[in-house]
Amino acid sequence: MSASKRENRSGRLAPIAAGALTVIAARRLFAAVLLFKLRRDVRALNAGDYGPLLAGYAEDAVLQFNEGTHRWAGEHRGKPAIEHFLQEFVAARIEGEIVELFFSGPPWRMTLLVRFDDEAHAPGGERIYRNRTFLLARTRWGKIVSQEDFYEDTERIGALDARLTELGLAPVSVGSRA
Repeated sequence: MSASKRENRSGRLAPIAAGALTVIAARRLFAAVLLFKLRRDVRALNAGDYGPLLAGYAEDAVLQFNEGTHRWAGEHRGKPAIEHFLQEFVAARIEGEIVELFFSGPPWRMTLLVRFDDEAHAPGGERIYRNRTFLLARTRWGKIVSQEDFYEDTERIGALDARLTELGLAPVSVGSRA
């Protein structure tokens, strides 16, 4: 191949390569910003403030938690129901951290997969619960519209609820603020 053909070819490829690198860099930046925001919201949740996390849900969002006889069981439909779910989470003194985040799709219809490890301690400091969770969330323009939580061990949740009851930490009544 002649030098002029190589120059012409590389001249055409340079904008394509620059565009591809820009897309990759933008996607990495978006992932870092999203992870920063979610970790900040979880830190607030761990401190007892579920407001920043709740603000990330659409008014008609649905949070699906595993079935069982515990206080978090079932489908939580709409922002008031999700708020009650988060009140129960805070009242149980559950704390967690986002370990990994994966996402796909455009901003108007994104899917998130989050690994969330959590634990709870009794008032005296004894750890009474630990689990690993994967949250599958679908969003619409940055607001969660559906979320399903999958636990490594669902029986631990029921055991935590029983232990909380033993400690005198009854479920939060609907409408009360944690």
